[in-house]
Amino acid sequence: MKNLIQQLVSQALGEIAAAGGLGDTPAPQPIIERTRDPRHGDFACNVALVLAKAARCKPRELAERLIAALPASPAVARVEIAGPGFINFTLAEDAYRAVVGEVLARGHAYGRSDLGQGKRIQVEFVSANPTGPLHVGHGRGAAYGAVVADLLEAVGYDVHREYYVNDAGRQMDILAASVWLRYLELCDETIPFPANGYRGDYVWDIAATLHREHGDGYRQAADAVFAGVPADEPAGGDKEKHIDGVIEQAKQLLGDNRYRYVFELALNTILDDIRDDLGQFGVTYQEWYSERSLTESGAVNKALQRLRDSGHVYEQGGALWFKSTDFGDEKDRVVVRDNGQTTYFASDIAYHMDKLERGFERVIDVWGADHHGYVPRVKAAMQAVGDDPSRLDVLLVQFAILYRGGERVQMSTRSGSFVTLRELRKEVGADAARFFYVMRKCEQHMDFDLDLAKSQSSDNPVYYVQYAHARVCSVLRQAAEKGIPVEISAGGENLERLTESHEQALLKSLARYPEVVEASALNEEPHQLTNYVRELANDFHTYYNAHQFLVEDGALRDARIKLILAVRQVLRNGLNLLGVSAPEKM
Repeated sequence: MKNLIQQLVSQALGEIAAAGGLGDTPAPQPIIERTRDPRHGDFACNVALVLAKAARCKPRELAERLIAALPASPAVARVEIAGPGFINFTLAEDAYRAVVGEVLARGHAYGRSDLGQGKRIQVEFVSANPTGPLHVGHGRGAAYGAVVADLLEAVGYDVHREYYVNDAGRQMDILAASVWLRYLELCDETIPFPANGYRGDYVWDIAATLHREHGDGYRQAADAVFAGVPADEPAGGDKEKHIDGVIEQAKQLLGDNRYRYVFELALNTILDDIRDDLGQFGVTYQEWYSERSLTESGAVNKALQRLRDSGHVYEQGGALWFKSTDFGDEKDRVVVRDNGQTTYFASDIAYHMDKLERGFERVIDVWGADHHGYVPRVKAAMQAVGDDPSRLDVLLVQFAILYRGGERVQMSTRSGSFVTLRELRKEVGADAARFFYVMRKCEQHMDFDLDLAKSQSSDNPVYYVQYAHARVCSVLRQAAEKGIPVEISAGGENLERLTESHEQALLKSLARYPEVVEASALNEEPHQLTNYVRELANDFHTYYNAHQFLVEDGALRDARIKLILAVRQVLRNGLNLLGVSAPEKM
């Protein structure tokens, strides 16, 4: 409907512009919005206000000329000028009734479009360090990133979903050392476990695999492990220096091959778990991109050379620094340490260079909100190497806070005291988790009420929406059980019988769906879609409670069955984009 009005106004503008009525100003794409007050029609356009100066006339005069130039359309019942020059459009009742036939004809494709025209977009999301299981915080980023990607695909973009695997760097070394120390404990060595080590049960599980498969083959005496290692924090030392010392001892005592085996065992075990966990959550990727591959392929060195060539790095204290203060950062950033090792930031520069070199017109990164300070730094580096930072869109997702029985669930990742995404799925189900995660804007804090997510009541939004879908299915089952014929007539036959206010509300809601999908995709706001399906479900439940569908009047029955089948299809389409199932029974 919105697109139809936009086409009509565009044609009128083109006619006026061709006659010289806009001077040298080219006819713009008119903005069409739904009216807030139904007394003002269905849609409003402000183009006369925008172009009045170019047309050298008052806005209302230009509005009159535009209305006179509008092509005739049976979908438009009335066009009026309001206020200083707004043009309001009221659609014909037949236009709304025609939506039912369009929904039933297009089915799964209703609401989808070719707006993106196949343009390539990369969406990188989750990308959690493979140092432990995914927790509920990662779950929100997973649900949000997956729905954004699906929405963009629904409006025609060629979407590439990617997980950036941080399989290099210090955190992975800490994990490998933690696994090895737990393994030594299984070998009956007395180990003072580092304050900065990973303590979750999953570390024990990986260590047990190492012990089961290799016995004492990786064993070293505890005294040798901690020989010359700086004191840990409980002993008055520095926990960071202590864990770094343990890592160095592990590398020396095990040697390159055996240390790499422990490292890879830990990495692959956790990465496999993450893949499985996300797959069970309905999240899949076209690519799992290795951070190590950037170094191995020479991409990091290439990025550093481009920074050197552009004059945006300097050496100081044996390290190589990026002049990020030239781009508004609070301080310059190290890209190569004094020991010759490149930093995580250097890898990120190379990674974003590589993204654009792969031909993506736009890249979207979904990060945790705690990375907000990192955004301008990455954009500055992109500019420094000659890339356009406006092609990067970083979406920050706030952490989800769990509540059970009205009490906040306490979590700590490093100590291993946290609720995993797998545990959340088992407790509330993947459907509820996916829906709840995207009900708010990503940058808003989220309180996740576990008890509400599990409840089977109208207060539970996902249950309420799914129940509307299941109710339509139940009507058809009731008809079959009672032997009532529900064969659907073709086209728009009998739809003029849909005159009740509840039916009019549903028709308008159905017509809005394509607009909601487009807005949700272009604004990267899945919550617009969750709000819509909740409103549609509410309109249906109200209709269900007020009217009978399987009435004696065959024509009226036909019209109402068509309408609720259209409602079922749109609910199914919306839930599918949200990664939520549409059950036929509840």
